[in-house]
Amino acid sequence: MKALLLENVHSLAGEILSDAGFDVETRSGSLDEDELIAALRGVTALGIRSNTQVTERVLAACPQLESIGAFCIGTNQIDLDAAARSGVAVFNAPFSNTRSVVELAIAEIIMLARRLSEKDDTMHAGVWDKQTSGSHEIRGRTLGIVGYGNIGSQLSVVAEMLGMKVFYYDVEDRLALGNARRCNSLDDLLDVCETVSLHVDGRGANAGFFGEEQFARMRRRSLFLNLSRGFVVDYEALAQHVSSGHIAGAAVDVFANEPKSAGDPFTSPLQGVPNVILTPHIGGSTEEAQEDIGRFVAQKLRDHTVLGNTSMSVNLPPVTLRQEPGGSRLAYVHENVPGVLATLNAHLAEQGVNVEGQFLGTLGQVGYVVIDTHDEVPQSVLDQLRALDVTIRLRLVTSPRA
Repeated sequence: MKALLLENVHSLAGEILSDAGFDVETRSGSLDEDELIAALRGVTALGIRSNTQVTERVLAACPQLESIGAFCIGTNQIDLDAAARSGVAVFNAPFSNTRSVVELAIAEIIMLARRLSEKDDTMHAGVWDKQTSGSHEIRGRTLGIVGYGNIGSQLSVVAEMLGMKVFYYDVEDRLALGNARRCNSLDDLLDVCETVSLHVDGRGANAGFFGEEQFARMRRRSLFLNLSRGFVVDYEALAQHVSSGHIAGAAVDVFANEPKSAGDPFTSPLQGVPNVILTPHIGGSTEEAQEDIGRFVAQKLRDHTVLGNTSMSVNLPPVTLRQEPGGSRLAYVHENVPGVLATLNAHLAEQGVNVEGQFLGTLGQVGYVVIDTHDEVPQSVLDQLRALDVTIRLRLVTSPRA
């Protein structure tokens, strides 16, 4: 078993996988498509963050790859459909860095409202500029949250505790927390809010959805934050609206094209614009969050390899098995069509293999069944099952105790 961890994944992840018997290789930066294909030779588990793109071509070139861990929330950097068709389980960390992102958003709202970055610049330049003009408390001001998922909803709670009035808009019908009010449309939210914070997901439909029209509609001298995805915002339009004074300030943590590694050059139309806070995609980059993400995703990769678990996989049917196999365990990903179990059992029965337990889950066009047997499964049976038209991937999981 070999694991490749890219993009400065927390060291705890490597420790967990090493303890499980993986040969772990770590690299600090991301890889492009050709580099990734070359690096994945012999790798069964891949760990990435947001910059490495796992495409259909990568998956096709690396048939030995069994699982991918996204050590972050988003998975849009991975072709999930192609991974499912290849029988590759994908895991992410949907909750681990929620608090870190929320705290950064709150900090930036306060900094923008008080224009602290400008005050800091003038002080470092040797200028004592003690003016209150343009500096505001956030208490009593209205916050509009676009995207009311794990991060957006927790931001709602914390902002309300600080005295803000919260409105939110989401394409899904989500329950309001506290005194937050749901808006029926994005335009309705922009009409009433003095601060707008984006927390949308990485689905393709969100590309470029916040641009010139939306900035023009925002209330004069309002604040704007994007800690979600870089490609959802037109930053040229944002720079123009901040420079003109229509938008009082902005904070941006994500960009459509981000450097691969620390120290690489970075350019943005927002550079040099007053009262704009730029951060290098660090919303979830606290030591606490990264350690928790490292633990959570590494354990998912380990349990998939050692037990066949797909619990909380984002692309394969969820099957959870707590115990290690006493004999042999077949982890079988297949096309979701009628009669698969009957065919499997017929092949096993013909060879006298006694089935002790079966666990089946389906998701869309893909099915996943785990079969525990008391005896060793003959190679001839494995060959027969791999030759079936409905087979996507068959893996033999054997307990270290066996």
